[in-house]
Amino acid sequence: MKIYRNPSEVEVREIVTRPTKDAKDLTATVSAVLARIKSEGDAAVLDYERQFDRVELQALAVTPEEFAAAEALVSEELKAALQLAHDNIARFHSAQRYAGIEVETAPGVRCWQKSVPIEKVGLYIPGGTAPLFSTVLMLAIPARIAGCSEIVLCTPPSKDGSVHPAILVAARIAGVSKVFKAGGVQAIGAMAYGTQSVPKVSKIFGPGNQYVQCAKQLVSLADVAIDMPAGPSEVEVIADETANPAFVAADLLSQAEHGVDSQVLLVTTSETLIAAVEAEVARQLALLPRKDIATAALENSRIVLVSSTDEALAISNRYAPEHLIIETADAEALAERVVNAGSVFIGHLTPESAGDYASGTNHTLPTNGYATAYSGVNLDAFCRKITYQKITPEGLQSIGRTVELMAAAEQLDAHKNAMTVRMGG
Repeated sequence: MKIYRNPSEVEVREIVTRPTKDAKDLTATVSAVLARIKSEGDAAVLDYERQFDRVELQALAVTPEEFAAAEALVSEELKAALQLAHDNIARFHSAQRYAGIEVETAPGVRCWQKSVPIEKVGLYIPGGTAPLFSTVLMLAIPARIAGCSEIVLCTPPSKDGSVHPAILVAARIAGVSKVFKAGGVQAIGAMAYGTQSVPKVSKIFGPGNQYVQCAKQLVSLADVAIDMPAGPSEVEVIADETANPAFVAADLLSQAEHGVDSQVLLVTTSETLIAAVEAEVARQLALLPRKDIATAALENSRIVLVSSTDEALAISNRYAPEHLIIETADAEALAERVVNAGSVFIGHLTPESAGDYASGTNHTLPTNGYATAYSGVNLDAFCRKITYQKITPEGLQSIGRTVELMAAAEQLDAHKNAMTVRMGG
């Protein structure tokens, strides 16, 4: 990990800048796959599954028999853990229900707003190097609570054509029955355009590699909405001399093991903590099954020494991390001043993994600095707000002349006339 001590403004700009990649070739490749999915449907998806996931499939849909078989392959202990996580996630997201507002903006002019669910949503659950069954809960639970009438889930199959059993059990717990064996770009295309098997949806949710993210952004240009743009997963830890080096190292490694392009940043006010964390990282890293992935991620990660927690927070708000862990004596006070972050974890006993699985908050979050403008997935992400208005005869008198004047000034005479004829003019 590269160490910066009391960084200059130039160095701070370097610290908060994510690595950039030339996406020209990536975009061309993804566009070609999407075009074929759009024109050929299931046949193209099955062919790409053969090419990319190295699996021969006869059909894309997971059968009831496969759901039943998965139940027998997941331990009762893990099922109980999934149920507990489900209950906490459901409790937190249920509390986000929107009651609506109604306002009389002028005499006789009544305006109100109502939240309605997106009817058809698609959930992408990565397989790859780790089957993210926790993401099933994070996406399907708020979709169900919101009232989405159709929830479609795509996930890459194993080479034997099966879906990881924990993904299917999590889907059952979350109330999802439409699961399809499709990964990567072909899954995004199938949900965006619809195929003979996979229903077309109105909005696609879920994380994925650079190909998946590129596909989501391309289909969002004309065909479907997406939850947010995203990049490699990332964590920032702000720590002072009160932090436990073993905790800090564990937090950094928990993110580094996601992928070789994961981002890890430690900002600290303690010089002695740096050496202690480095020693703990080395010790814990050696014990990890995914140490090769974590080691590669750490090569591009950074440690920053600053003079105060105020300075640490200033850097953090510029960095806008996906996950921000605050392990300082003044953690609560610092957290109140966070303005750019996907999710914040406060205190020495609150690891990022709690939010990844079972505390109740959502782990689908903006990365790559998008936390300056985007929220993580929440109940509102699965809803739309529709506004209503109703005008009485008194209301025509209240705002009619204003509407006429403004429409005329914009030279939109038909707009003016729509009000004038109602006013008897």
